[in-house]
Amino acid sequence: MTLVVRRRIRAGHEAGYEQRLTELGELLGRVPGYRGTGILRPAGGGREYTVVARFDSLSSAAAWELSPERTAWLDAIAPMVDDQLSFERQPGLDFWFTPPAAPTLSQPRRWKMTLLTLLVLYPVSVGVTLLVAPLVGSWPLGLRALAQMVLVVPSMTYLFMPLATRSAARWLSPD
Repeated sequence: MTLVVRRRIRAGHEAGYEQRLTELGELLGRVPGYRGTGILRPAGGGREYTVVARFDSLSSAAAWELSPERTAWLDAIAPMVDDQLSFERQPGLDFWFTPPAAPTLSQPRRWKMTLLTLLVLYPVSVGVTLLVAPLVGSWPLGLRALAQMVLVVPSMTYLFMPLATRSAARWLSPD
């Protein structure tokens, strides 16, 4: 489960909001089931921030949404925020790659994202194939593929790609 929140920050409050984003990361790090955060910062003088928080389940995301820590954090940013532009809950595949923390940097190069995805997806896919083959070997091709994808997609989304992107963060950086 992924929560995606877009907010417009009041002019002159960017530094304070950046500090609160650091605090948000620390708060989320204590939530059971939390898997990581991505922050899309405004480009070229804009004021719209997007925060993407990933959780392992709907119940983990709901626990954060209903927590007193979240309420206190929202109260703390209220004077800094013009508008909450949108709030979305996105199940399933979401952002495997998020921009680096510094606002002047951009998304990783596409070839790096592609290469890392292939390097992670290939062994996961082969491993799942070897794991499920004895169980589904006699099934029609479409059902065998579906059984594999039911294991591959969640494991890539919630386990392997978050680990890989954290491990390769320095290499993924455009600098």
